[in-house]
Amino acid sequence: MKPATRVGRRFVIDGHRGEASFRDMMQWQLSGKRANWPSRIANAPQPPPPRRVEGDDIGLTWIGHSTVLVQAAGLNILTDPFLSQRASPMQWAGPKRVRPPGLGIENFPPIDVVLVSHNHYDHMDLPALRRIARDHRPHVVTPLGNARHIRKAGRHLEIDELDWGGSIRHGGIGFTLTPTLHWSKRGLFDTNRDLWGAFVIQTEAGMIYFAGDTGYGEGQTFRDVRAEFGPPRVSLLPIGAYEPRWFMRPHHMNPDEAVAAHLELGSRTSLAIHHGTVQLTDEALDAPARALAGALALRGVDEASFLVPEVGEPILIS
Repeated sequence: MKPATRVGRRFVIDGHRGEASFRDMMQWQLSGKRANWPSRIANAPQPPPPRRVEGDDIGLTWIGHSTVLVQAAGLNILTDPFLSQRASPMQWAGPKRVRPPGLGIENFPPIDVVLVSHNHYDHMDLPALRRIARDHRPHVVTPLGNARHIRKAGRHLEIDELDWGGSIRHGGIGFTLTPTLHWSKRGLFDTNRDLWGAFVIQTEAGMIYFAGDTGYGEGQTFRDVRAEFGPPRVSLLPIGAYEPRWFMRPHHMNPDEAVAAHLELGSRTSLAIHHGTVQLTDEALDAPARALAGALALRGVDEASFLVPEVGEPILIS
């Protein structure tokens, strides 16, 4: 896949649509096809995750949306913390979560590393990062340009910014930023000023792939990951926020594309993320999980290889 290049102050992927036009946005918003979501869903009680996971096991706790507690090789890694009530710069307006986080910050085990894939509000939640920074002082890894936002959550934070292909090591684990088909925007005039990406996490327990937020395209990003790093033991793949397809296809996979990504990667186990938490697009609350089950059956893929856990449910991959 062609790398994102800077054109002036912005990152651009040749041939890939970034921010949608105002006309397309209004056409979508006025279509009247958005499903009704419930205003509130309670979480089923779940046991707490372990304090650490050692050896060959990998622990996964889906906290909601793209926020996952990943526990491997004695390190606790948190992906794209989104814990606030709204995915918005304002907590009185904007998309509101319908279910609370599956694990409260006060119940987190020690967080060693936070991965922030890009700057959208449902992935970079500064109030949550501020609390995590205060309580845990984690190492933060993020694509180029995003430290300027994350610093607002804690001036003392140790932050590594990576370009696509860039790597760092922390606690004996390697983190590499890889390409995704997405875009960035935090304010009115900063479209694509900051980079976005996915993470390859290389541990003694196996490789873990966190896709962040991405379209499928032709599947090349996933084939490239497998070619360079081998098949993941675990992949965190988004399955939601995909309708209408004419508008969302460049940036968000649908469940069938997520299964295709699972196969392209050769992932031993995948975990569904980016669904069932906050309504960003038109599909119904339970549509992604239902469509994923159908796509797995249609392609003859064992449903046990692509997990849709309860929010807050600790899973141990042995």
